[in-house]
This record gives sequence, C-alpha cells and structure tokens, in this order.
Amino acid sequence: MYAPTLIHVNRAANPPPSFSLFGVGIVGGVMAGFFGVGGGIIMVPLLLWWAKINQREAQATSLVAIAPAAIVVTASYSLGGVFPLLPALVLAMGAVAGAQMGAFLLRRLSLGWLRWTFTGFVAMMSLTVMLTVPHREAQVQLGIAELVALLIIGMGMGTASGLLGIGGGIVAIPLIMLTFGVGDLEAKGMSLIAMAPAAISGSWAHLRNQIARLRNGAWIAGGALVATPVGAAGAFSLPETFANVVFGLFALTIAVFLALRAIFSSKNSI
Repeated sequence: MYAPTLIHVNRAANPPPSFSLFGVGIVGGVMAGFFGVGGGIIMVPLLLWWAKINQREAQATSLVAIAPAAIVVTASYSLGGVFPLLPALVLAMGAVAGAQMGAFLLRRLSLGWLRWTFTGFVAMMSLTVMLTVPHREAQVQLGIAELVALLIIGMGMGTASGLLGIGGGIVAIPLIMLTFGVGDLEAKGMSLIAMAPAAISGSWAHLRNQIARLRNGAWIAGGALVATPVGAAGAFSLPETFANVVFGLFALTIAVFLALRAIFSSKNSI
C-alpha cells in the first residue's frame, strides 16, 4: 500500500507568491484561448519553474485552474459561431470517467515516472498536431460508430486531464481532427465544452486528497480568466495550418526543456 502522507501537499511550506501564480494563469489563459486546450501544457512547466512546486502538485494545481478557464473560452468560441454541443456532451461523458482514473494514477505513480511521461507525451502530441491537415468546413456526423469513438477519445482526454494536470485538449483535438476529418475550430470547440466537467471531476479528486491547494488554483484561474478571450480572438484570426505549426513547435520546445530538466534532476539525485 502507498503511504498517504507521501502524496499530500506540504501545508507547512511557504505557498508560491500570488503574482507568480497569476502570471502562470495569464500565459496559460492565452494558450487556452488560442489553441483550445486547457493551458496545462504550459502551466505545469511554469508552475515547476516559477512557483517552485513539485511535479505532482503542479499537475494537480493546473487542473484546478482549468475548469473556469475552459468555460470562458467556450463562451468566446460560441460568440464566433463554434458550439458543437451534442458531440461535446458525448465526449464529456467519457472525459468525466477518465478524469477519475487519471487522478487515481497520479496518487500512485512516482514523480520521476511522471516527469518522463509528461515530457514524452508533449513531444508526441506536438508532432501529431504539426502533421494534422485541418478542414474547418467539416462537422461531426453522429452515428453509433461516431458515438463510441467520441466516448473512447473522451476517456483518453479525461485520463490525461486527471493524470497530467492538463485540460485534455492536447489529446482530444488531434484525435478528433484525425478521426472525423473536422477543422481545428470545430475540434477545439468540442474539446472546450467537454473540458470543464472533466476538469471539475479531476480537480475535486485532487482537492479531496490534498494534492492541490485551492488558493493556488484560484490565483491561476484569475489570471487565465483575464487572458483567455485574447487567445480566442487570435485563434479565429490566424490560418488553421499556421496555427497548428506554431503550436507544435512551441510544444516541442517545452518538451525539450522538460527533458533537460529531468536529466539534470536525475543527475543531482545520484
């Protein structure tokens, strides 16, 4: 059995400065609005570097901040005419179940394993996004096969959300585009609608098990709420192929820095 004291937040430690957390939220919010993701793909590394908290707490805290940001971005996308509600609800059903599985795994996996899993995951998805050819005019046509596919994608999205502290959009968006042949805005809209319930599900588990602090998540969410509409405006203004390449290159850069940090940390622990 695992020891519960090993997975709880250290309440005696000094909390990260509020301005650092708010700044993380600002950057994550722009990313969330622009790329249709929860922003955790950048918030987790920034929490490691700026807020100086460990990988497990960074991933849990990021998820706490994602739900309110996802709601604001969804509203921004709907104002632009992107609101695929029905397929998103099916996606959300799988995501809520998957988020609990991800939260369960986060409490039991080692920090070293989490570092390398997150790094490899970011690298793989960055390449996938760059190679995806979007078609913005296409929409999802729902049938039995499509419903099952959405549930499976949702479960993967939710598991990544609970485990990695991300909204899950970085998983769902490329898979939706590849599976259904839809454009980036449609895939982002579906992901964003499904993201909030998945993030709430995983966040509740993290807060209940004292892996994250509500205070930290609230400061990050505040910054994200300010910045998400700006990112959403950018998403509608840039060509989809260019936006995919920019995001892919950015995510790949993050993966390289995370790999270097993991190597450096392992050398120092020897």
